[in-house]
Amino acid sequence: MIANNVLALISSVVFARLLNHGYGALAALISYLVILTVAGQAVQVATAREGVLGNLGTGEELLATLERWARALVAFTVLATIVSILARQPIADAVGVPRQGWAAAAGIPSGCLYLGLCTLRGALQGIGDYRSVGLSLIGEQAARLVSGAILASVGLGIGGAYVGSLISYIAMSAYCVYVIYAKLAGPTYQRWRLRSTAAAALSLGRHVWMAAVPITALAIIQLLQNVDLITAKHQFSNKVASSYAVAAVAGKVLIWVAMGASFYLVPETSRLRAQGADTRPVLIKSIGIVAVCAVPCMLIFAFGAHPLLAAVFGKDQAIASSSLLPLGAAFTVLAATYLAVQYMLALKRVWFLPAIGLIAAIEPVLLLQAPKHPASFATVVLFVQLLGAVVVYAIALSRRPVLTQVA
Repeated sequence: MIANNVLALISSVVFARLLNHGYGALAALISYLVILTVAGQAVQVATAREGVLGNLGTGEELLATLERWARALVAFTVLATIVSILARQPIADAVGVPRQGWAAAAGIPSGCLYLGLCTLRGALQGIGDYRSVGLSLIGEQAARLVSGAILASVGLGIGGAYVGSLISYIAMSAYCVYVIYAKLAGPTYQRWRLRSTAAAALSLGRHVWMAAVPITALAIIQLLQNVDLITAKHQFSNKVASSYAVAAVAGKVLIWVAMGASFYLVPETSRLRAQGADTRPVLIKSIGIVAVCAVPCMLIFAFGAHPLLAAVFGKDQAIASSSLLPLGAAFTVLAATYLAVQYMLALKRVWFLPAIGLIAAIEPVLLLQAPKHPASFATVVLFVQLLGAVVVYAIALSRRPVLTQVA
């Protein structure tokens, strides 16, 4: 996780320096892609869980399930790609990159490829191969960085940097497929079959549907985390939008901390819930982890924003440094919201989704009416995140989890 996040940060720095004022467009495209990858993230967890329980089959039966899923996903990806190509200009306009129509068209097929990659990672987790999963995460970031930087440097610019993500998904899918066959396929197993008479233990459509609640919850979180970058492209010049984007990258550091804390929060909450114990102290401890890390970050953002951004991303990318403190505060609040959402998912609660979904829906509306100054714009982001946190924590702490009844 640490190596993966370090490589992601290095990628942001490299692309910000390579693209200069074009980085805002890349950030908007990546934000669009991140929202599309939510299904993959949720399905990976579901695949790992079902794999551990044996519900996807074992050995060659598991391979048959994965092969059938792959065939179904290929067919869906082809159809989705056609739709994305036909709708490329409306998508580009909505994302705020009207001159990057073909790059925008790569978003939906990339999301489909990421879904396939996540099913493979989930299968590897299900058979206990965490090392290969970790290597694939690091390899994904490295492949994105190298391929994107090369394509951007040879003249493909924003589109080349963006397509690096698609290339990384293909490369890591190939790696995961190789590992899975090496571990599960017997010497007589026929590989790379276009057709198979073996039945899948669970259809892909059913599997995705079973993950609908976490997919929805994570989609809402990703909207809250990324929609400001897309809206910024509509509100600011390329130069200001690029500088705002690098400030947003720096400000999201606490989100990574919250993701790490959730690895403790979710299983511990589930364990205490099964025991009938009060689970709220686990949430409070997780928030404490984020709060401790937030103190030095906020001090740096308050007193060293401009030197920090200038040193890391370049002087031209530091003109929106005044937005770093409110953005850092906003994403610290969102980190706390993320923990509360994961907490409620662990408790099998779903009725918080409409409330937080409504807040995510009004954020772009408010941002489109916000002042066209980075710091003021970021203050609106902070206001929305505070509103979301108040609503989510009012629900999360409204009653003792031991009284929660699950159908």
